[in-house]
Amino acid sequence: MDTPQAARPVPLVIACALTIERLALRGARGAAAPVTVVRSGMGPRAAERALERTLSAPATHDAAVIASGFCAGLVPGMHPGDLVVAEETRDPRGTTACSSIEVLAKALAEALPGRTVHTGPLAGSDHVVRGPERADLRATGAVAVDMESAATLWAARQAGPRPVAAVRVVVDAPEHELVRIGTVRGGISAFRVLRAVLPAFFEWHRSLLLPRR
Repeated sequence: MDTPQAARPVPLVIACALTIERLALRGARGAAAPVTVVRSGMGPRAAERALERTLSAPATHDAAVIASGFCAGLVPGMHPGDLVVAEETRDPRGTTACSSIEVLAKALAEALPGRTVHTGPLAGSDHVVRGPERADLRATGAVAVDMESAATLWAARQAGPRPVAAVRVVVDAPEHELVRIGTVRGGISAFRVLRAVLPAFFEWHRSLLLPRR
């Protein structure tokens, strides 16, 4: 009887917008397959272009994709350093469903005990959302908002079917708005949390590589 051949490990692309996010996410020890961390620059157009370039390369054309970095929380009671696992991302083009969110949320809770993990829709915006606009987005059911995740995952799926996810760290929330990232305690807390998420990302990625029964 023939022995089934193992499939080629699917690479992982982790996309973020800012240099400080890229710094937090560096290091691929423990990964089950090649990992590429891409810094796109701010905004949905930059995120979309960066993913198109990355996924056009032969080494990453079939990669699983995680959009990560910081976000603004929309739910009252959220705190800087809370985690958001998107069930789907939303922008004016529609929604992108995320893959294996239960595995990812569980892995994050285990990697960061004591940190609150929120799940729900993640809204996309082309600008920094402040004040009443947050309440308007919350009314749609979104739990958080950022400028890159929706565009990143939309571009990833446009390039071909693949697992996608979005994990963001709350850097400000309705009761804890930041003026400038990294200048107050909330920004520092979020940075430290983002540094600790990679083992959970790798666990999610490994779960995708397991054979289906």
